[in-house]
Amino acid sequence: MQTSKRYHRGVAVTPRPYHHGNLRAALLESAERTLSRQGAGELSLRELARQVGVSHAAPRRHFPDKQALLDALAEDGFERLGRELRDAMTAAGAAFDARLLAFAHAYVRFATQHAALLELMFAVKHRPGAADSLRQAADRAFEAPLALISEGQARGEVVDGEPERVAIVAWAALQGLAAMVNSQMLPDASLDEVVAIATERLVLGLRPR
Repeated sequence: MQTSKRYHRGVAVTPRPYHHGNLRAALLESAERTLSRQGAGELSLRELARQVGVSHAAPRRHFPDKQALLDALAEDGFERLGRELRDAMTAAGAAFDARLLAFAHAYVRFATQHAALLELMFAVKHRPGAADSLRQAADRAFEAPLALISEGQARGEVVDGEPERVAIVAWAALQGLAAMVNSQMLPDASLDEVVAIATERLVLGLRPR
């Protein structure tokens, strides 16, 4: 890529390049780091451009404003969460208990490693005027766990009822565990053990009476 030189007090200055090898991904990665360390309030396209090493105008080719950046960050987060849940559950095999445990570990791990991002994801999803693509990404993220509940019901392993209503009990328990870790109410060292115990209790609670 060629850049034209400009001069300041007689000295040639090469401006920052406008383009970047994969600018969108680089901006999202930098934005997530800032979000995690300082919160959404400190995010700005100008500062992200400086961090990535491009011109101040370059990020606006992908994100017209800060809200567009936050929406993209949330959508990317849901896509990543969905992949991690699906991969973990697929690797666990066919048994209901094993797949539920894999889901639990994968979700709590994501929720504790990306706490600020997860909070943003759900906040932006429920924002008035949220893009359809964002809502669809959120729905896709939880397709595998919901399918697990439906399949368990079909095999007589899970109580009857609307799958979303049945699943929300398990999700609420796992979200609570993640919140306790993020609030330093539960030591990280015991997290895997606590998740396993909680999942065992969930399985018992989900069994038909």
